[in-house]
Amino acid sequence: MRTKYFGDIDCRAEDALHFPEGLFGFEEEKEFYLLPFEGSGGTLLCLQSGATPALAFVAMDPFHLKPDYAPVLSKKELRAMEAERSEDLCFYVLCAVRSPVSDSTVNLRCPIAINGRTRRAMQIILEGDVYQMRHPLSEFHSKEAPLC
Repeated sequence: MRTKYFGDIDCRAEDALHFPEGLFGFEEEKEFYLLPFEGSGGTLLCLQSGATPALAFVAMDPFHLKPDYAPVLSKKELRAMEAERSEDLCFYVLCAVRSPVSDSTVNLRCPIAINGRTRRAMQIILEGDVYQMRHPLSEFHSKEAPLC
């Protein structure tokens, strides 16, 4: 498979994440792969389209940035994800990379939810005003947290 950041790599079909509704603004894209960036310890990843090599997003583990991050899905979203509780899912947030990197932002309001058992995924809009779409990455920076 050709990728935006890693060139040609081998990916197993069973590792694909299936987005029945696509991502916001990319509804036609139904299959993605989560690929870790080398040296990130799994906290900085590439969400790579399986169909469009040039389409990839920088994703981050929100719990590494904000340990008290607590996304809660609606009952309808949980049914769509085939999960009983929000805690049964994995979550990643998308990073808008800017120059300089310290100006980058993360979207905690619209995480990617993944059911690791079924490989089903969807982007969610969380209710309430606790999380915003553009949290400055510098807000979370520590010696242990790599910037995207």
